[in-house]
Order: sequence, then structure tokens, then C-alpha cells
Amino acid sequence: MSELPTLIQDLALILIVAGIVTLIFKRLKQPLVLGYIVAGFLVSPNMPYTASVADVANVHLWADIGVMFLLFSLGLDFSFKKILKMGVSPVISAITIIFCMMMLGVIVGNLFGWGKMDCIFLGGMLAMSSTTIIYKAFDDLGLRQQHFASKVMSVLILEDILAIVMMVMLSAAAEGDHVGGGQMLQSIIRIGFFLILWLVVGIFAIPIMLRQVRKEINNEVLLIVALGLCCAMAVFSTKVGFSSAFGAFIMGSILAETIEAERIEKLVEPVKNLFGAVFFVSVGMLVDPKILVEYAIPILCLVLTIIVGQSLFGTISFMLGGESLKSAIRCGFSMAQIGEFSFIIASLGLSLGVIGDFLYPVVVAVSVITTFLTPYMIRLATPAYNNLERHLPSKLIKTLNQLTIGDTHSQEESKWKRLLTQMSINTLVYSILTSATIALMFTFVLPFTRKLLPGWELHWYANAITGLLTVMLIAPFLRAMVMKKNRSEEWKALWAESYRNRIPLAFTVVVRVMIAVGFIFYICNFLSRFKPALMITIGLLVVVLVVLSRRTKHRSITLERLFVQNLRSRDIEAQVHGKKRPLYEGKLLDRDIHIAEFTVPANSSWMGQTLSQLNLGKKYGVHVSSILRGGRRINIPDGYNILFPGDVLQVIGSDQQFTAFREAIETELLGEELNIEQREMKLRQLIIGADSQFVGKTLIESRIRDDYSCMVVGLEEGKESLSPYSPNRRFREGDIIWVVGEQASLDALLQTPSY
Repeated sequence: MSELPTLIQDLALILIVAGIVTLIFKRLKQPLVLGYIVAGFLVSPNMPYTASVADVANVHLWADIGVMFLLFSLGLDFSFKKILKMGVSPVISAITIIFCMMMLGVIVGNLFGWGKMDCIFLGGMLAMSSTTIIYKAFDDLGLRQQHFASKVMSVLILEDILAIVMMVMLSAAAEGDHVGGGQMLQSIIRIGFFLILWLVVGIFAIPIMLRQVRKEINNEVLLIVALGLCCAMAVFSTKVGFSSAFGAFIMGSILAETIEAERIEKLVEPVKNLFGAVFFVSVGMLVDPKILVEYAIPILCLVLTIIVGQSLFGTISFMLGGESLKSAIRCGFSMAQIGEFSFIIASLGLSLGVIGDFLYPVVVAVSVITTFLTPYMIRLATPAYNNLERHLPSKLIKTLNQLTIGDTHSQEESKWKRLLTQMSINTLVYSILTSATIALMFTFVLPFTRKLLPGWELHWYANAITGLLTVMLIAPFLRAMVMKKNRSEEWKALWAESYRNRIPLAFTVVVRVMIAVGFIFYICNFLSRFKPALMITIGLLVVVLVVLSRRTKHRSITLERLFVQNLRSRDIEAQVHGKKRPLYEGKLLDRDIHIAEFTVPANSSWMGQTLSQLNLGKKYGVHVSSILRGGRRINIPDGYNILFPGDVLQVIGSDQQFTAFREAIETELLGEELNIEQREMKLRQLIIGADSQFVGKTLIESRIRDDYSCMVVGLEEGKESLSPYSPNRRFREGDIIWVVGEQASLDALLQTPSY
């Protein structure tokens, strides 16, 4: 009999121990992430009293796969459109928190005399609050629908994407063991270039591919395709110098914009849970009790650093983002912990060999302690504000509560700002697409044409063919770069408002034409030996022809419309099926009034009642704006609409009203069946006697259903099967009927005379 591979034995041990420990943590209402870490500690070689993993290297390989799938799933739940819709406030808050906490981590690390890279990576770890832990805490405390919770989740989403960028920058810094401004700038430019390129190309190509094969794809095939795309992008990401996790996240973000996003997310979730569990178990395996004892003081100092730093800098950051003092304190106190991304950054540092072995278990211990303290910190926020309100001057409190980011620009300045922003974004995106196209043509097509046309005489023909093909491919991009937004509403308004605006507007066209000419100049310079003046002339002529070409215009517009359609496909699908939330969300005049969703429980006492009977507005002060039921949306429901189990209610109200409403919908439930065995339905044969009270009565007149909760299902007439009993037939002496009911009901019926 062949011996079982070590990997299978290790996996069995990990999953069994993780399952037992997480069940205990579930019973204790603690985050499962902590259960995985404890399970990892129990199966690690550092724990001599339990069975240990035999091949740690294989487990870490699985853990790397787990990181990849975790970030792929995070990308599926992420949308760049959400970031754009958030506005500037969450961006200001997220960047401020990350910068302040990183600096604080570096300072604390230096105070303990740790190495430079240890301090830098420590700063990155302390800057990352845990999305999973905070979401779970909000859910457990019933705060997920409140206004401040949505602000926290917006900042956490931004922190997650910035963490990906931070990982890439830390990798670049670790390669030379130093952090230079030029190196950081180069890393940021590379990240931005490939990020925009992958997103634009991916959103353009992948939805088209999925749309073409949508009828042939079932769940199994879709899972394989999604994971295949994830792994392919991970491989491609490593080829250009980034991590596999970065590529997996980008592919998840691309698939998040497709119609199949929710379906893929559900299919990938079991895979993510399996490999994610292995990753967090591997985190626990690195916990060494000796190191924890040795570094007890730094661990406690780091815990205090996170609690105080996040509470203080988080509050200030959210105030800079436009939140009132009370809301900012609640937001800042909620983020006082570290979690999964801190582990991932620590894993990166270990894999690169630039941080000490002590740092990983220290960070894990800090994460465990701060996770346990998270619910208490969230509860402490309101008392902290009340105490602050008592000690600070009332004028200062009022000023801080009214602190918002105002718009002091004039209407004309606002038009210029919108126009220049849109032009800059378009120019940047089309420049990246043009650069990528030229790079691909010169890398792959040019060598191929030179092989087809060998020899010095044919060398120029190969260059000319490649150059013409390249210009044809980039022509739609160059035209869009030069012409787009030249007829926009902002352009027309600024042109008509003042003659002073016309020269700057014309200058924007000249700048974009020069950029387009620069691309043609580069192609000519790379493939020919023409004089600079001739190449500039050729560039101008090509750009003019591109702008005037109707065919190029049609291609440019078609490509852009197709891209926009792919980008909006998920929103369109959500609107069609009634799943998209209303556009007025977040735009209500009173900042304390917003919209939230509540699901009617399966055993709710509200089911079967109309909205007028429930009278929710009078009881709780809320307004039900929509009911989502089975993929349908019922907007502005009237009082005659009946609630059903599973209905999703979109409700407008304040935080206080939502708290009362949530408590009511979760507590007003039907009681559970305590004696379920007595509710069994049974079938009995009954014979109508001569002096029965039912003789001469119809089935309706007998009130067997109403008075005894029993149902007559048939009449026995000596046939092979029962005859249906007509409601108008009268009972006769000797009738043999079959009745269905609960045992108690049948006993009551049998006690009637002459049965």
C-alpha cells in the first residue's frame, strides 16, 4: 500500500484543527481569523504538546496561493467606479491615516533600535486597519446601517487598494535596501501605467469575451475561466516586476465590472475560504512563544500606538475629510486595529528577506490583542465625545462639528476645473494605450516582419510596414486624444462666455496635438533616419489626416462606446433586475438622513401584513422607499403592499431611527415550535354513525376544517382509489371518510358522538 503524501497529511491536520478551533471561536462570537491563527499556533513546530505540520514549505506555498485568491476576491468586491463616486473626502482621510500611522510606526521602530527595513515595513503594517474585523464588529453591534459606518467602510476600501500599491513600493524599496525619492517616483509611475493599461484593456476585452460565450458557460466552466484569468494576470504581473497578488487583485477588479461578477464571487468564495484558511493558519505557525515573551514590552507599546494613533489621527483625518467631530471620533475609534493586510505585508517582508523573524509573531500578537479590543473601542467612541464635549468650549465644539470642505470656486473656475480634469484623464489614458500599442508592435511585430523580409535592402520595407500598421492601430487613440471634449458643454460655455477664454481653450488643443505628434515622431525616429524637421512635418500631416478621417472617427467613437457599455454593464443589469440602489442615495439634504437596507426575516411577525397595518412611519419615523423582491423593485410602495419573508426594504431615516427599526425587525419574530413532534400530520379512517351530528350536513356545514383543524381528503366507496368528497355532498350513515390532521385535532374529532 502506497504511503500517503506529506502534503495530504498536513492538510488534513490543518483543516481538522482549524475546523474545531473556529467552531469554538464562532460560539464565543470572535472573528474566525483569530481562530485560524490559534489553529496555526497549535499545529506549528513551536507547540511541542500537539501534532505538528511535517512540511512547512508546502504549507507556505499554499498560503501564497491563499493570498492570491484573497486579493482576487477582494478585487471582485471592489469597483473603481465606487472610488470615483466617493468624492475627495474618503481619499483625504485614507491618505492622511496611512501617512500618519506609517510615520508613527517608523518612529516607534527606531525607538526600539530595529533596522531600517523593519521600521518601514512596521509602519506599513500599522497603517492597515482590518476590513474583515471592522465589518464583523459593525454587524455584531448592529451599526452597519449607520452613517458613520458607511464612511469607515469607504476609507477601508481605499486603504485596501492603497495597500496593494504600498506592497509594490515596499518590494521596490526592499530590492536596494534603501528608499530613494527617484525610486519611489519611478515605482508610482510604473504602477499607474500598468494599472490604467490593464483596467482599460481588461474592461474592454473581457466582458466582450464573456458576452460571446455566455450561453455556453455554466457554473463549473465559469469558475475555471475566472480562476484561469486570475492566475494568468498573476503570472503577467510577476513578469513585469509586480507581485502575483497585485495581478490577482487587478483581475478581480476587472471582473467586478462584468454582469457575471456576483456569480463569480459566489463560485470563488469556497476556494477563497479554503486557501484563505491555510494562509491564516500559516500566519499562526510563525508565532513563537519565546519571541512573544522576549518582545512583550514592544507588543504592548505597539498596541497602545495603534489604539492612540488611530483614535487621534483617525479622528483628525475624518474631520479633514469633512466629518463632524462626533462622527469623526466614532470613525477613528472604529479603526483601532490591524488585520489581514498587515499579515500579507509581513509575509512579503519575510519572503524578500528584509525584515527580522521576530517581527511577524510580534505583529500577529498585536493584531490579536487589538481585534479583541475593537468592539470596546467602537462602544467607547460616544462616551469619549460626550466627555470631550463637557470639557471643551461650546463654540469650539460647534465649529468642529460644522467643519466641512467647502467649494469657494466661482462657476467659471468650476467649468475650467471640470474641463481640464476630463482632458487630462483622456490624454493620460489614450497616451498609455498608444504607448502600450507601440511597445507591443516594436517588440513582436517588428522582429517578425524583419524575419519575413531579411536583408538590408528589405529592412526598410519591414520598418515601413510595421510603422504603417502601428499608426493605423493608434489612430483612433490619437484622434480621441486631440478631439475629445472639444465640443463638450463646458467647452461651449467657456468659449461663449468670454473672448479671454478662447486663447487658453485653443492652447489645450495645441498641447494635445503636440503630444500626438510626439508619438508619430517617436515611431519615425525609431524606424527611420529622417531629419527631425521632416519627422515633425510627417507627424503633423499624420495627425491632421487622422483628425479629418471619417473612418478613424467612426472607429474611435465605436471603441469608446463599447468600452463605456462594458463599464456600465453591471449597473445596467442591476437596474433591469431591480437590484441597483437609487441614485439619490447620499444626496439627501439633511446629512443625518440617509438610506439603508433591511431584510425581512423568514420568521418575522410582520409577514402577511400591509405597510398601513404595520404603520412603520408613525412607530419608528422611517420611510420605506422601495421593496426588493425576487429580482423586482417596487418603488414608492403604498399602504396596501404586503410584506413577505426575504423582502429587502430600502428605508430612509436617521441613525437613531435605524437603530429602533433594526431592533424591531430583528426581535418581532414568530416563536419557535417547542414540541415539534406533536405537529406531525396523520391520516385516519372514520365511519359516520347513525346518530352522528354530521349526518345530513354538507362538508361546509359540518365545519370539520374550522372547528377541528382537520381536512377530509376522500370517500371510500370500495373502489381502488378514494373518491373526491364534494363540498355539497351530505354525510350519510355508514360513510367511510379519510381525514388528515394533527394527532390532537384527530382525537378531538374522534370524541364527537357516533364516530
